[in-house]
Amino acid sequence: MGRLFGTDGVRGVANTELTGEMAYQLGRAGAYVLTKEKKHAPRILVAMDTRISGDMLESALVAGICSVGAHAVLAGVIPTPAVAYLVRHYRLDAGVMISASHNPVEYNGIKFFSNQGYKLSDELEEEIEDIVLSRMEVLPCPIGSGIGTKSYAEDALDDYIAFLRDTTKERFRGIKVALDCANGAAFKAAPITMLELGAQLCIIHNEPDGTNINEKCGSTHMEDLAALVKENGADIGFAFDGDADRCLAVDENGELIDGDKILAICGCEMKAKGELKKDTVVGTVMSNLGLTIMGREQGISVLQANVGDRYVLECMLAEEYNLGGEQSGHIIFLDYNTTGDGVLTAIQLLTVMKRSGKKASELAKIMEVMPQVLVNARVNNTKKNDYMRVPEIKLAIEALQEKFSGEGRVLIRTSGTEPLVRVMIEGKDKEAMEREAKKLASFIEDKLQ
Repeated sequence: MGRLFGTDGVRGVANTELTGEMAYQLGRAGAYVLTKEKKHAPRILVAMDTRISGDMLESALVAGICSVGAHAVLAGVIPTPAVAYLVRHYRLDAGVMISASHNPVEYNGIKFFSNQGYKLSDELEEEIEDIVLSRMEVLPCPIGSGIGTKSYAEDALDDYIAFLRDTTKERFRGIKVALDCANGAAFKAAPITMLELGAQLCIIHNEPDGTNINEKCGSTHMEDLAALVKENGADIGFAFDGDADRCLAVDENGELIDGDKILAICGCEMKAKGELKKDTVVGTVMSNLGLTIMGREQGISVLQANVGDRYVLECMLAEEYNLGGEQSGHIIFLDYNTTGDGVLTAIQLLTVMKRSGKKASELAKIMEVMPQVLVNARVNNTKKNDYMRVPEIKLAIEALQEKFSGEGRVLIRTSGTEPLVRVMIEGKDKEAMEREAKKLASFIEDKLQ
C-alpha cells in the first residue's frame, strides 16, 4: 500500500498526522484526479461522521476542492454508505467521506468514492498520493469565475432514508429492535428508518457530542447492546460503527451474530429465493471456517478475498457476485449499494426474520462457529509491514503454522488502519490457541518496536 492510503482511505490522528494542510492537499489532488476527464465543472459530495475534528477537515477539504475549480456539495453528518448511494442518486462526479470508522475520536480519515459510488482502486489512490507527495505543480489554479463554490445537499439524509426504506417490502411491526448507534453517523438514519419500517425501538448511544464516538459502544463494544436487548426483551439488536458502514447483531438472548453469521443467514435466504448469484458468497481470509462448512452443507460456494471490504467488492465485481462481506460486519448487498452498509444490513436481516417467522437465535444456528482466537501485537507503525522480513519472526510463524496444520489454521496480517500485527489461530483447542497466539504476538511486539 502507499504511504498515505491504507486499506480504507487516508487515516491518522487529526491535527497532527491528518492535518488541515493534508486535507487541503488531498482535496485538491483528489478532485483533480477523479474529475480531470470531465468537460464540465465537477461537483463532489462531502460528508462526515460526528467527530469534533470533522469541521476542521471539512473546511480544509472543501477549500482544496474549490481551489482546482470543482464544486463541493456538503451533506453534513451521514453514514459512509449514504455517500456511495447519493453520489449516484444525485449524479455527482465523486464523493468524499471524512471519518475514521471504528477508530477512537482522536483519529479521523478521508476516503474517496468514484461517480459510481465505488471506493478507489489502488492505482487511483497511488496517483492522488503521487501528486500530494511530489507533483502538486500539475494541479490547476483557476482564477475569477473558474474557482469552485460550495452548496448544501439539504435533503441528503431524507433521500438516503428513502433509499433504505425501499430495499425491503416487509414491515417490521411486532418486532422489537435494539439499536446501538455508536454516537456516530447512524444516530439519525438508523432510528428514523427503523421507525418508518414499523419496528418498535429501544436505543442507546445516539447522543453524539463530538467526542464520544465509538467510546465503549458500537460494533467494537457489544456488551451494552447485549444488556439492552435482555433488559428490554428485544427480539434482536444491532450495533453500528462510527460511520455506519458495518453492523453486528445480537439475538434475543444477547448472543453475538457476527458478519460471518449474517452472511450465512442472508446467503441462505437469497439462495432459497433464487437471488444469490452463482450460489456464491464472498468472505475473506479471516472468515470463520464455519462459514465454509455451512456453504458446503447448503450448496453455497464461499470464496476468500483479502481483508478489507474494498477487496471483497473487487472480487464481487470481477465475477458478478452480489453478496459478500467481513466477519467485522462490513456486508455488501451489491443489488442495493456499492459498499458495506450497516443500516441496510440490519434491514436485510430483519427481512429474513419477518419472512421466516423465526427467532434470531434460530436463524443463527445455520452456521456453527469454529473456535477462533485473535491477538493484536502493537508495533511501530513504520515497521508493521516488515514482520516477514525479520528471520526470527518468520521462523516463529512457520513453526506455529506447522503446529496447527491438519486441525486448524494460522493467519498473520497487518492492520490497514492501526499500528498492529494481528495473530489469528482457528482450531479446536481454544486454550492452546490463546496461549500460542499471545506468545507469538508478544514476540512480534518485542522485535518490531
